[in-house]
This record gives sequence, C-alpha cells and structure tokens, in this order.
Amino acid sequence: MSRSYRLRRLYLVTFLTLIAVITGWALVAGNLKLPELVTVLHSALRRPTVSAQLMYYDPLPADTMDDDNCELVPVSASTALAADPLQEGVPSGLTAGSSAETAPADVSGKKPVRMIRDRYASYSSVAVDPTNNEVVVTDENLFNVLVYNRLDNTPPTTITEPKRAIGGLKTKIEFQSGVYVDPKNADIYAVNNDTVDTLVIFSRGAKGDVRPEREVHTPHGTFGIAVDEAHQELLLTVQHDSAVVTFQKMAKSEDAPIRLLQGEHTLLADPHGMALDTKDDLIFVTNHGSVHQVRPGAVAASGRIRESDLRKSNWPLGFSNAIPGSGKNLPPSITVYARTASGDTAPLRVIQGPKTQMNWPTGIAFDPRNNEIYVANDMGDSILVFSASASGDAAPTRVLTGPKTLIKNPTGVYVDSNNDELWVANFGNHTATAYKLSAAGDTAPVRVIRSAPSDQPTLSIGNPHPVAYDSKREELLVPN
Repeated sequence: MSRSYRLRRLYLVTFLTLIAVITGWALVAGNLKLPELVTVLHSALRRPTVSAQLMYYDPLPADTMDDDNCELVPVSASTALAADPLQEGVPSGLTAGSSAETAPADVSGKKPVRMIRDRYASYSSVAVDPTNNEVVVTDENLFNVLVYNRLDNTPPTTITEPKRAIGGLKTKIEFQSGVYVDPKNADIYAVNNDTVDTLVIFSRGAKGDVRPEREVHTPHGTFGIAVDEAHQELLLTVQHDSAVVTFQKMAKSEDAPIRLLQGEHTLLADPHGMALDTKDDLIFVTNHGSVHQVRPGAVAASGRIRESDLRKSNWPLGFSNAIPGSGKNLPPSITVYARTASGDTAPLRVIQGPKTQMNWPTGIAFDPRNNEIYVANDMGDSILVFSASASGDAAPTRVLTGPKTLIKNPTGVYVDSNNDELWVANFGNHTATAYKLSAAGDTAPVRVIRSAPSDQPTLSIGNPHPVAYDSKREELLVPN
C-alpha cells in the first residue's frame, strides 16, 4: 500500500466522519429539514470545475411548451397584467398569505414621472415601386411599413401623410431593417431584424393591422434582403451569425434555406446590407466588422435555439456557439461573392481600408447602367459611391454629404433606375430624401418625405437594452 493511497484513504474517512457529525447535529438540533439537508450535502460534495455546472432544474408539465407550435408574442403586445386565477378573491395589491399591513402598494397603474420616447417614425430602409409611383419605407421605431406617393415633397414644418400604413400585432412587424417591392405584383417583403424571426410578405393593397399574405421563419438577426427574380431566389444577410442564407423566393413557413454562406474564410463580419448584380451574377455585402470564433463541432442553431431549426439544412451556426472572449472588431468592408457561393467560400473581392471612408456601412444598392454601388454610410452621415469593380483600399468616386443634403445616419439606400433617382432612408432625422443619381458633395435633395417636423429631435433609439446611470456626469447610457 503506497503512502499516497494511505493519505487519500485517511482524507476520505475524515471527510465522511465530519459529514456524519454535521448531519447528526443538524437533525438533533432541528434546525434543518431533510430536503434542506440534502441540498447542503449536495453542495458540499460537489467538486468545483472550470466550466458551468447544472445545479437544479424543475421540469415543466408535459405539453406546457412545444417549440414547434408555440407562437412568439411580439414585444409590441400589450403589457397589461392578467389576473392570477390562483389569487381570485384576494384584494388588489395582496397575495395569498399576506395582510393589508405587510402587502406592497399596487403600482400597476402608476404612470412614469417622465418618458424618453420618439413619437415619430424613424425610417430604416426604402424601396420604390415604379409601376405605381410609390415609395415604401420601414419604420423601425413605431413598427410600421409606410407607403407614400413618390412625388411627395414636404416642407420642414409639416409631416408627409402616407397613402397606406401596415402595422399592429397581427402584422408581425418589428425592427424592420430591409424592404423589397416585387416589380411584377408590388408585394412588399419586410425583414424583421430582432424580436420576430420572420420575413413577412404583404400584398400591395394591405393596410392596417392585417396578417401577412405569407411569412417565412428566418434565422435570428436577419438584416438585408436581395431578390433574384430570374432564378426566383431570396437572399438574406444574418447579422449576428455573419452569414448569408438563400431561400426559394416563394418559400413559406418552416421551409429551409437552399444555400448557406458562412465561415471564417468568407470574411463576413456583422453583415448588414446586400445588393445584387444580375448581369455578372454577383452579390455585394456591407460588413460593420465585428466577428467571433465558433466552438469546434458546434451544432447549427441561431439565436433562440429551436429543435425544428436543428433539423433544417443550411441553417447557420448561431451566436450561442460563440467562444467567449473571441470577439473582435475589424475595419468595415464590402465583400463580393458569386450569387451561388456557399459554405466557407472566400470573397472574390474585398473593399476595405481608410481611403474608403466607410464607418458602419449599412444599406447598399447597385446601379446596373453605370456599374456603380451606393453605400449608406451610417456613422459618416454620407452616401459613398464606388465602382462596382473596386477592390482593396479604394476611394469612392464621389461622396454625397453635408448639411444641405439632410443626410443623417443613413441606413437604407435605393437606386431608382426608371426615374434616374437615388433614395436615402435617414434614421437620424425622420426623413427619406431623393436626389438625382449623379448627385455629389453638399447637394440638396430634390424631394423630402418627413415623418416629423424638422425641429423635432430624433432619439435614434432602436431596441434599447438595460440602461445604466452615470452618476458623475448625470447621464443615462442606453445601449441599442
């Protein structure tokens, strides 16, 4: 018998004796009930490890939650409190077993002292229906899709009246970041970026709180959209997972993507906007630059993990598989791929570097006649125009920026080739602005659509998360 074995045996006997003494004392003293004692002993016997450990779980009753059939309630749903059936007969503010003296005050109807809220629509993306001479914009603040007359031109003191508005709980519209209008039937495709993992499609005549004509379950965090009418394909960028997924254009419900572009070699890094060059069969993707590594052997699951998603082909690896501490920020970029690229395929070209002036490039549009791409440069308050064949640290061929342009935090851009116009959705000042396609420098728009008078501040609050208070500066910090 080795010395180390004798020591281990001695330690074990001593430890078990100590546990027995504590158990006997606790039971005799009556300070612990048996379930509590089991919990204490379990904690004592549990060995520390370097990874997370499951401490306890309480299984839900059978059929309580069925991921395949459970419908997500949008955050815009009413937050009114429902009565607790177990508390019937208990006065308001009291719980069973409490008294009027000890119960907390009922604050369910109390109004806030003040509220920070933008009462006006904030435009996040824009598209033109040339056949019906209409402009379609998404409102990421109040959760609407708004349709205007393309020729509307509103002075600074008034608001542009939409022809139609789609919004409400039935629409499943929330945090829309991309929009596409079908050139044949004018159906509207709206991309939900965050809380509702659903692409919604409405007919041209839809208005009010109506259900979509069709909807497609998407990976969490979709942002940009491009549609290839010739091949009847619909492409979406997936922001958090740095991916591009391709669906059949007429996909519905739980249909799986037909292609997936994702992986370290793709150089996708927080992709946002996407444009399609149908002549050369290319896609252009704007990237903000944030990336992370994924655990080896990770299972495809995006955001909210659903068992039905795990069974789908071409479903992206989600951020739940990210390696903690592996995140980093790269310079923003535009990556170019063949439309049919899939898997971990490297881009054909990359536009990236200080000469590009890119700072959170978001929306992107392709002009087939002049072979140019237009980029909504969010944090640069500018529209950058590049040759579609540009590569590397290329400077823009022209830049549209300045106080006369009214461009402020642009997130959406659209090339209207039929009318030789460029449309910009300005998230930072309640406007959608139209310019001649050749506009450059500090050029005023030819027309302006407004959701608010120009003197109304734009809060630029988009999906705020838990706020913090800076007591030194007496400021509220609001992450979006």
